[in-house]
This record gives sequence, structure tokens and C-alpha cells, in this order.
Amino acid sequence: MTQSSEEKLQKSLTPTLLWGLGVGYVISGMYFGWNLGLEQGGTLGMAIATFVVIILYICFSLSYAELACAIPKAGGAFDYANRALGKKWGFLAGMAQNIEFLFAPPAIAVGIGSYFNVIFPQFSVISIAIGAYLVFTLLNVLGTQLASAFELIITILAVLGLIIFWVIVLPDFQFKNLTINTLPKGLAGSFAALPFAIWFFLGIEGLANVAEESLHPQKDITWGFGSAMATLVVLCLITFIAAVGVNGWETIVYKADGSTSDSPLPMAMLKVINQQSTIYQVIVGIGTCGLIASFHGLVLAAGRSTFEFGRVGNAPRFLGRVHNRFKTPANALVVNMVLGIIALLTNSTASIIVLSAFGALTMYIFSIVSLFVLRQQEPDLKRPFSVPLYPVSPMLALIIACIALLAMIIYNPMLALIFFAILIGSFVLSELINKIKGA
Repeated sequence: MTQSSEEKLQKSLTPTLLWGLGVGYVISGMYFGWNLGLEQGGTLGMAIATFVVIILYICFSLSYAELACAIPKAGGAFDYANRALGKKWGFLAGMAQNIEFLFAPPAIAVGIGSYFNVIFPQFSVISIAIGAYLVFTLLNVLGTQLASAFELIITILAVLGLIIFWVIVLPDFQFKNLTINTLPKGLAGSFAALPFAIWFFLGIEGLANVAEESLHPQKDITWGFGSAMATLVVLCLITFIAAVGVNGWETIVYKADGSTSDSPLPMAMLKVINQQSTIYQVIVGIGTCGLIASFHGLVLAAGRSTFEFGRVGNAPRFLGRVHNRFKTPANALVVNMVLGIIALLTNSTASIIVLSAFGALTMYIFSIVSLFVLRQQEPDLKRPFSVPLYPVSPMLALIIACIALLAMIIYNPMLALIFFAILIGSFVLSELINKIKGA
């Protein structure tokens, strides 16, 4: 079935814009969220978790690039699993992807509120977070090229912010600070830290969801994944070492009242410069840009994921319509905003991050299995990019993703129950609706 002009997205993304999106989706993970893993694993436990996750994401992103180039559609994992495994498994893969993209933005919105609140304490964290949803949903409705150009600019600012942060704190780095209370909960803590290590890179797969809007999907998406992933690995490693090395991990996790912080980099800088200094205010402001980059990028990717679900009939059809004037999935973007605001009102950043990581890992597993099945079932499918070291690299990603998912279930049983209730409940509801329609 061919798509009507009302269902087609506008092609406007260049390789540079794709790099901006790829890094932008993820860069908030450098500014906040990852520090909560230190509470579980300490420096060594979090370092082990991060090392494992880097291997996972390198192998996964290469595998996902093959799928995105061969099947450049807005649904990402949903389209790959649907083609390889059938509609029912495709629904589950797409729903896992929706959960990832729906829960990541509210967690980041809280981070935006926390950073902004450092400079302007008169504004509450929640009010700033809701304001961010309203502004950036509107920006995405107005046009993909406008949204992606803004993303590129703010991503460059966010990378610059990290570099300035390194320049400020690295002169005060001491190796001994990395050895303070390195394993507070033993090696088991590294398993509990996994979802927060995943937060360093969660969202890179969003590039696949805009493949349909790139000018040359096969060539550009390959470049986008590779350049973005290389950039993010460097940013992750230096930021981790610099932030913890100033005064130990506990000083970027706990506030004075003992609660956990959503603004670790400003806390690290306070060990070096005064809170009233201009440079401190500037860096916190630029840090807010990093959070905005990821928030804005994931709002864009989530809109495409929900749009594809509606376009094929797995969700209400109105979600699969594009705006007549702007050619963007406006309905999907607005519905995602409403659901995201409801999630952020729960005021539990760590739990939201874990739920998003559950969705991500489940989606990764479905995607890699789809890669193997398509290699067998459709050997002649045009693959402008093929994952290197096949089948070793995708198999390594699959094994790590399965172990990480199992570890998260063990250490987060209630959140696992919520995740699988949403996943399976939505599948059962969809099946019932289809049977009623069929009758």
C-alpha cells in the first residue's frame, strides 16, 4: 500500500544535521542522571557498568545502522521487527521503543528544571519542566528542518560546555579521588548501576527514526551513527573521570540534606570555583543547553515512533497523520507531551530513567534478533551498510543486552512489573480491538 501525501514526512536532513541529532539525543546523559549510578556502584562499579555499556552501544549502533540503511522508515525497531518477525512481535518491539522514548524526555525535563533552578531558584523545577515540554513540542510541530537546525546549534553549545567544564575541573583532578569508596555495595553494585550507565548513551538509536526524513538515508544514516557514537564515547569517558576526580563520587551524588542531585557537574565545579562567579553561571547555563538538546531531540524521535504506530493502525489513526502545512507528526507530538507531563509529575527521576532503560534494552534485543532473521530470510535485501565482524558484533550486543535486562529485573522488580504490564497490557488491548474490528 502506498502512502498518501498526508502520511509522508518531509525529507530535509543532511549528514551534519544527523550528527547533531545523534549527539543531541544523548548528550544530556553526560550532564545528569549517570551520577545516580554511583550511589549503587561507586566509582569502580559504575566504571565497570559503563565499560560494558560502551561495548553494547558500539556493537548495537553498528547493527542498528545496517537495519536503518536497509529499511529507512520512521518506525525504527517497529518496522524492522514487523518485517522480520511478524506483526505481533513488531508491535511489542515498537511498544518497547515507545516506552523508551516516552519516559526519557520527562526525566530530562526534570534535569532541565534542576539546572535552571540553580541559577533562578525562584522558578520551581516542575514549572520549568512543563514549560520546556510546551516550547519544544511547538518547535517540533513547526518543522523538522527548523527543529534539527536548532538541535545542531544547541548540541554544539552543549559539547562546548563539557569542554569548558573539563578545563575548569581537570587541573584539580587527583587520582586518589577515584579510589574513595569504590565499591560501596560490592561487585553486585555494578549490575544495579547498569541503567544509569545506559543513560550515558540512551537515545542514539533515535537516528533510525528520522531515516525517512534524511536526504540520502543509506549514506547519511551510516555516517550519522558512526560519527555520533565516536563523539559520545569520548565525551562520556572524560566527563566521568573529571567529575569524580575532583573530590570523589559522593560529592556529585548527595546534596547537603542527603538527597540525590540531578545536577552533578555544577556540584563538581563548586569544589573548584565559587557559586557566585560568572564562569559558574555560564557553565550551568550551557549545561542547560545540553539537557535541552537531548530533550528536544528525543521529543522529535518519540513523535516519529508514535506517528508510525498510528500510521499502520497499531494506535489511533489520528496519531499517524501529518500536519497539512508543516508536514510534521503534530498529533503524535502533542499526545506524547501530555503523557510526558503526567510522568514527570510523579517526581521520580531515577524510576523514570530505569523504565526508559527497560524499554531501550527490550527494543535492542528485538532489533538484533530482527537483524539475524533478515540476514537469513532476505539475503538479497539491499544493505548499503553491513555491520562489521558479523555475526560476532551483533551477537555480543545481544548477549550484553540480555544480561543487562535480567540484572535490571532482579534489582528493580517493581519497575520491571510496571514495564511489562504496560508492554503486555497494550498488546492484549490491541489484539482485543483488532478482534472487535474484525467481527
